[in-house]
Amino acid sequence: MAETGAFEGWTVAFDLDGTLVDTAPDLLGALNHVLTDAGLKPVDLPTVATLIGNGARAMMEKGFGIQDVTLPVSEMDAAFDRFIAYYIENIAVGSRPFEGCVEALDMLLEAGATLCVCTNKRQDLSERLIGELGLTNRFAGILGADRATNRKPHQDHVFEAIRAAGGTPERALSVGDSRTDERAARNAGLPFLFVTFGYEAETLEMIAPDGVIGHYAQLFDALSVLRDQAIASLRGR
Repeated sequence: MAETGAFEGWTVAFDLDGTLVDTAPDLLGALNHVLTDAGLKPVDLPTVATLIGNGARAMMEKGFGIQDVTLPVSEMDAAFDRFIAYYIENIAVGSRPFEGCVEALDMLLEAGATLCVCTNKRQDLSERLIGELGLTNRFAGILGADRATNRKPHQDHVFEAIRAAGGTPERALSVGDSRTDERAARNAGLPFLFVTFGYEAETLEMIAPDGVIGHYAQLFDALSVLRDQAIASLRGR
């Protein structure tokens, strides 16, 4: 059981795709919908997982790119409209929170933490996904890329997500699965916890996160260490 008040006054900012939720199955469905419409071959799940991280439009363009196809802007716009129309209607067919995620979030909430989502996914898609998975009431704020002044890896996105949840960057921690997440946390001056079960496990070789977990059962203890280190740093100023 979580220690009551252990995270009182602290905000934890989570990435969405590949961190909180395994969204690859439904992103795969939407991407293959537009690829096959264009007469191209569908891609597989391992491939689509490597394309996730910078928003749906970038993922879709990469999906065409790996087949050496570059569409005119007007055709890419139309393909993206089809992608979104399909995805929004199938956004939680196969997508699920990672194992242990919900329990870990509840532990943090019981300990007094404020939770928010800082994602390069669009706001409407983020809210719909989180809502359909029954997670909305666990987050004090959700900030998609299109609502941020500057999207991740810019620090503005992180700061705005934390403040929208009622928190302060000085007492905040960041959790993510990508180089973009790590850079955003560094730019914002936040301790960063890397999850290896997401879509960029190989990124770990290129960064130096403040902590690493391979399962949500490890989240509370790992964030407790980062919190204590942050407190010590604040006291040393």
